[in-house]
Amino acid sequence: MDLTCQASIPTWTQALAQPASEFPYTPLTALSGQIPAGLRGSLYRNGPGRLERGSRRVGHWFDGDGAILAVHFTDEGATGLYRYVQTAGYQAETAAGQYLYGNYGMTAPGPVWNQWLRPIKNAANTSVLPLPDKLLALWEGGNPHALDLEDLATLGEDRLTGLAEGEPYSAHYKRDPVTGELFNFGVVPGRNAKLNLYKSDRSGKMVKKASVLLKGIPLIHDFVLAGPYLVFFIPAVRLNPLPLLLGLSSYSDAMQWRPDKATEILVLDRETLTVVSRGETEPWFQWHFGNGCIDARGCILLDFVQYPDFQTNQFLKEVPTGQPQTAAPGTLWRVRLSPQTGQIQELQEVLDRPCEFPVVDPQQVGQDWRYTYLSVHLPGADIRQELFGAIARYDYQTGNLVTAEAGENRYPMEPLYIPDAQTPEQGWVITVVYDGNTNSSEVWIYDSDRLADEPVCRLGLPSVVPFGFHGKWRPALFNGT
Repeated sequence: MDLTCQASIPTWTQALAQPASEFPYTPLTALSGQIPAGLRGSLYRNGPGRLERGSRRVGHWFDGDGAILAVHFTDEGATGLYRYVQTAGYQAETAAGQYLYGNYGMTAPGPVWNQWLRPIKNAANTSVLPLPDKLLALWEGGNPHALDLEDLATLGEDRLTGLAEGEPYSAHYKRDPVTGELFNFGVVPGRNAKLNLYKSDRSGKMVKKASVLLKGIPLIHDFVLAGPYLVFFIPAVRLNPLPLLLGLSSYSDAMQWRPDKATEILVLDRETLTVVSRGETEPWFQWHFGNGCIDARGCILLDFVQYPDFQTNQFLKEVPTGQPQTAAPGTLWRVRLSPQTGQIQELQEVLDRPCEFPVVDPQQVGQDWRYTYLSVHLPGADIRQELFGAIARYDYQTGNLVTAEAGENRYPMEPLYIPDAQTPEQGWVITVVYDGNTNSSEVWIYDSDRLADEPVCRLGLPSVVPFGFHGKWRPALFNGT
């Protein structure tokens, strides 16, 4: 699909116009600056690399086949490689030269009975989980896929010793930085969906599993670890199963915004995976949380990006067309709630600038924190058509926002904070930038305390890496924490 000839649309569309090309181990050239001496380890990023096959475009950005970027930082320099996750669905469709399966935003091609005969394809396209002996490519609706940490060779689906075949394992796990324990969830559809809860040791081996019955079939994308608690906000979105079961609708189109319903708050004990409390508040939607902790009063304190409705799903549906037209502003909010009752005590918008992908220092997950890093729109950007043009750091002590603007027609992905290996109190912020001026991609590294300055290093990538969703950092000396 030729999107580049349409001068009226933003330059970011070039990055999605064609399926991404893999590239092998490649030494990366420093375009400016030097790699910090304390930055040693591997950056992994996941996202949709292919949005079309034959003459058919995907129905939603979430449908694209997952492709992993790895950048390995050593004393000799940086090397990069980019490979598609070789899922069974990807291999079958590659052989056929066309789409064969349905997904979140598309139905299976062909006669209507294909909706039942052909399962939803595991796209393995949302995030990654680095473990001591493998890398997991994560997707909302099924088992993770294991990959080799160095060359990204796909090893097959992985059940972490506790998952059933096809059982969902979310892309948004939480890792306790002290114990190395991993917490995650999966939503199993049914007349009333079941929220599966998973606890694993630092190696990824599942050690505890539980479930909680939900009301209807909601869309739950993320949760937060806050000290001894796991906290879920269950938004006012419900799946209408009838058109889905009849083969008339995709999952995305069957998801309905229900402002007549409350946002449900679910607080669970992280040790037992049992419910501590349930509460309700006004209807909203959220994709992502930043972090959570227990404050001095014993309350849960957390931040997240809140949307007033579910229009964000429509915007994401329109992205693969190259011509989105839907405004879906999400802003950063902070919440204080009682773990005993699940009731909100304080709810405050702390940043009114449209933003997404909030992250914190991985050493502070579940603990008190000062800075939240996120993607933000440039001032004056048309949020109906543009992707994020800057990354930023919000300071909860001062209320200040420090922004790193990438420049005209440049688009940075989700920022990641990386503690310096030699000086842990120092850190770096790393992002992958698409440059629409040159139709190229780069890795940019910032000093976290000088985010408004130029990056300390820019590394050129061999080919375009399309916009992805989430990434993780694996330190060179990695023991699972």
